[in-house]
Amino acid sequence: MHIEQLRDFCITKKGVTEHFPFDEVTLVFKVMGKMFLLTSLHSWEKGETKINLKCNPDRAEELRGEFESIKPGFHMNKKHWNTITLNREVSDEFVFELIEHSYSLVVKSLTKKLQEELRRL
Repeated sequence: MHIEQLRDFCITKKGVTEHFPFDEVTLVFKVMGKMFLLTSLHSWEKGETKINLKCNPDRAEELRGEFESIKPGFHMNKKHWNTITLNREVSDEFVFELIEHSYSLVVKSLTKKLQEELRRL
């Protein structure tokens, strides 16, 4: 996967914006102002591509047990976030499923008002 594929997949989702809130290399995708994915552009430049995604806590544990490439979220709440190293172990299709899961979790956690705004977009 290339960073452009990741960006294209994320930015076309309803209500998604991209930001650099922490520094000039940490790319964050948000839905209605809430983070669902972040990644360091440095990791992409070095070929050590990693992304952080929100995940249901039970599913997060299962994924960590199943894949060497999925670890507790680096610098994140380890109960709710995973860091995924993008490599051959985790297919691009599965990564897109995990991104969709993260996006959906965040959408479900939005206030009713924000969910309604999102529906109207």
